[in-house]
Amino acid sequence: MNYNSNQSIFIQIADRISERVLSGDYKADERIPSVRELAVEMEVNPNTVMRSFERLQQYNIIYNKRGIGYFISGEANDKIRQMRQSQFVEEVLPSVFREMQLLGISPGEFIKAYESFNQQSSRIETSGMNGQLS
Repeated sequence: MNYNSNQSIFIQIADRISERVLSGDYKADERIPSVRELAVEMEVNPNTVMRSFERLQQYNIIYNKRGIGYFISGEANDKIRQMRQSQFVEEVLPSVFREMQLLGISPGEFIKAYESFNQQSSRIETSGMNGQLS
């Protein structure tokens, strides 16, 4: 597994677990792989995965059933979305806006590009679904 050197590995693992929740791979009240299982999958020390689990518990994304394992909380999806939206607005958008300013891209051009992206995404999703139904 490839890790970004700009961020702690345990945070990256917590982010990957969060992505799996958002994508529907891990559902509310469903058991997730154990610390050892994830350590093998993520190719890290079990202590690193345990730190990820502690972080996720701190944000009420997972909970522990003693002796059984860790489970996704019922409100995990909403909590993850709220956290990521805040992070996006506070960290990503300012650099996008700076770049737009430097390049002279107007808000109108940005909106057009976004709408075009949405249309292309919709077509790809629709064509993918049609292919699955055949």
